[in-house]
Amino acid sequence: MAPAGGSGVAIGPDGKIQKKSVSWSNILLGAGLNMFEVTTLGQPLEVTKTTMAANRGDTFPRAIARIWSRGGLFGFYQGLIPWAWIEASTKGAVLLFVSSEVEYRASSFGAGSFLAGMTGGFFGGLAQAYLTVGFCTCMKTVEITRHKQAATGVKPPSTMTVFMDIYRREGIRGINKGVNAVAIRQCTNWASRFGLSRLTEVGIRRVTGKADDKPLSAYEKILASVFGGGLSAWNQPIEVVRIEMQSKTEDPNRPKNLTVAKTLKYIYSQNGIKGLFRGVTPRIGLGVWQTVCMVGLGDIAKEFVASLTGEKPAGH
Repeated sequence: MAPAGGSGVAIGPDGKIQKKSVSWSNILLGAGLNMFEVTTLGQPLEVTKTTMAANRGDTFPRAIARIWSRGGLFGFYQGLIPWAWIEASTKGAVLLFVSSEVEYRASSFGAGSFLAGMTGGFFGGLAQAYLTVGFCTCMKTVEITRHKQAATGVKPPSTMTVFMDIYRREGIRGINKGVNAVAIRQCTNWASRFGLSRLTEVGIRRVTGKADDKPLSAYEKILASVFGGGLSAWNQPIEVVRIEMQSKTEDPNRPKNLTVAKTLKYIYSQNGIKGLFRGVTPRIGLGVWQTVCMVGLGDIAKEFVASLTGEKPAGH
């Protein structure tokens, strides 16, 4: 099975596997698209997902009301600046570099597009978690779930004050709380997205009769990515675990010194199976919006950048 055309590898004229070059213009473009995605619908969906996962007894309308009570429309953008922006502007480059290299190596050892895509996504997601996503998600969750002091007449501390306070009390571990859960989420998430997207691309090629060296249309890429992104929400339990580990919601029944296993057991004992899937709907919506931005708008933007720089767009 040859690598799919939208992957980090390509089939050369001689029929050999080639690694697609990583373009700096496309890295900057990816950062810009990520910034656009998170600043528009991305962060509101992230806040909704996190709120539902942290307050598992809430219905969807109750979660929306809870968010609105924290500051109206601005409540849906808690954690955007600077944490979501830092994450958005860096995680794409990490994923692109690592996943492309690993996917190429896997393909060169004979792995098919599904296995190569899963392997690239796994290690790309792992690198993301420990280099940038871990502390950003931790601080975003802290911002979303901590109790506001404004209601008591006390001016709430700034986000950087909170960051430095956690760092002074708990050090690097404090600002990276739940990073192992983030790593499990990221590697399984991207392994699923890459692998299932590649598998869908292969299916599309078989149905349409397109050769491996012929690029898919924007609509076909979006279809493949939506399919991969939507099905990758199977790991929502680990996302709920991650949020609980990082949450500042007060609960005297919650065990101290949480590990992934302890947190999973605690959530199940409190809320059952349903509790482990709280927030899955906005997460699927988030995946669809990310796909529209990064694939649909991304292809249009890549063509525009290519017309300015003369570079061949990545993935074409």
